[in-house]
Amino acid sequence: MSGRPGGDSVGRAGEARVLARLLPLLGAGPAALLGPGDDAAVVAAPDRRVVATTDLLVEGRDFRTDWSSGSDVGAKAAVQNLADVAAMGAVPTGLLLTLGAPPETPVAWLEDLARGVAAACEVHGTGVVGGDLSGASELLVSITALGDLQGRAPVLRSGARPGDVLALAGSVGRSAAGLALLLAGGPELASRTAPELLAAHRTPDPPLAAGPAAALAGATAMLDVSDGLGVDGARLAAASRVHLDLDASWEDEHVLDLLHAARALVGLREEQGPARSWVRGGGEDHALLATFPPEVARAGLPAPFVVIGHVLPERTGWPAVTIGGNEQVRGGWDVYA
Repeated sequence: MSGRPGGDSVGRAGEARVLARLLPLLGAGPAALLGPGDDAAVVAAPDRRVVATTDLLVEGRDFRTDWSSGSDVGAKAAVQNLADVAAMGAVPTGLLLTLGAPPETPVAWLEDLARGVAAACEVHGTGVVGGDLSGASELLVSITALGDLQGRAPVLRSGARPGDVLALAGSVGRSAAGLALLLAGGPELASRTAPELLAAHRTPDPPLAAGPAAALAGATAMLDVSDGLGVDGARLAAASRVHLDLDASWEDEHVLDLLHAARALVGLREEQGPARSWVRGGGEDHALLATFPPEVARAGLPAPFVVIGHVLPERTGWPAVTIGGNEQVRGGWDVYA
């Protein structure tokens, strides 16, 4: 219960009163033809296809209430699902929010979470169209996001071709650096050392409008970097049966951005090791990794995509993702690791 505000608990308030306090905080968004209040919502689907994705956050595993406010958790839960919609080249049309809460959970904490979800939705032009509330032994936050392709084909992981350029919209490693500081010394150390990295971990803010823009520009493959560049890059490479090679100069620039955080943890001599591991294996930044034909790159990639490497033919016996031609890119998040 550490880090949660006091006041009335969900157990004392009961389901009806809790929902009456939460629902006014959650706008349904412009695509909702019928929002919360009936057995199900009705959401416009102009494309006649619906992109759907879902994620679950578990207290103690995916967030800690002594490190993050309810608003932080709500915004993060929304963004990680909106990123999956964007990675398909779609625009969001609605979210379904499901909460599992122990009886002692303060209603004020859930209200704060609802405000965080609503704030993230407002930024990305959507809203919460429905959901569920249940009792649970631990805090659970689950979001299902819906999206519309606006007449375009979905951008899959399997479309990359040898000769394409590899590009990234957003940053990698910053959330992992913020988490490392939290693990080492809690919010005090993280706030004092690198408040911008703490914010990147608590409330990632990737450029999700770049997803539909990439689709319009002719991206051949795309995914959301949620588990780390090494892991997610390997997923794209395996789906497309190609090899990805990252530019060492691009990595060096990202490493420099994180050296001050690494120095606070391990000192000057060893600072590059942690910083490189965050860039290569850090998750939860939700940057968009995409491949584009070379002619698109020559004409200019959609902002803020930058070229970070190249797509090569698949090589038997080689790792799926390398940097500088041969060094394997390792690291990433595994839910059971």
